[in-house]
Amino acid sequence: MISVTDSAANKVKQLLEAEGDTEMALRVAVRPGGCSGFSYEMYFDGDINGDDIKHDVDGVRVVTDPGSAKLLNGAVLDYKDGLQGAGFAINNPNAQRTCGCGQSFS
Repeated sequence: MISVTDSAANKVKQLLEAEGDTEMALRVAVRPGGCSGFSYEMYFDGDINGDDIKHDVDGVRVVTDPGSAKLLNGAVLDYKDGLQGAGFAINNPNAQRTCGCGQSFS
């Protein structure tokens, strides 16, 4: 399953509070597409499927569909806020190759 750093968990909590619905889960998925073959997708989701893989990380509910979970096993979701930009990033040991933009992998 994907791990979430403290920095990412804190940012997700802030975003959920801004949405006004702290009961939603963070869905992390892998979809076909992008210039390297697969791309990451993250969004807040209130519809949790029975076969979703669920776990809590520092008070943040994270869900992943079974197909994506295989490609995200051992990955780490982080959040950086610095002079070079701010945003979420996934460090995925299963990625053999990433594209120049960092948004897709194979």
